[in-house]
Amino acid sequence: MTTSCLFCKIVRGEIPAVRVYEDDHTLAFMDVFPASEGHTLVIAKPHAATLLEIAEPDLLAATATTQRVARAVNQALTPDGFRINQFNGAAAGQSVPHYHVHIVPIREGQRAGAHGREKADPAALEVVAARIRQALT
Repeated sequence: MTTSCLFCKIVRGEIPAVRVYEDDHTLAFMDVFPASEGHTLVIAKPHAATLLEIAEPDLLAATATTQRVARAVNQALTPDGFRINQFNGAAAGQSVPHYHVHIVPIREGQRAGAHGREKADPAALEVVAARIRQALT
């Protein structure tokens, strides 16, 4: 972990996040600028900026957690589909230089971007997160 990385600070509990799932290797939490309702981020806890830097065991753990959380998002919110995004480098749209995966539920006819433009209300994020957490059990 690095001292200045936003996501490392979330892992350490220095910055609040609406957590959905956590294990020894990964953390899933609600995106505060959601592209759609239920937009969830999955990170590997050890710091690695991009796919090219992440250690294989951490990548495998993040991928397994992404699948598990995507299933829960799908069950809890019943979207018509979902998008899995992963960006590498600012030019590609990566806004936080810590390996992470976006789970973005999509409704038929919805045109959701990679990132939302407005900050979500934390209380509203918590309501959605509770539904996803319930589907994880």
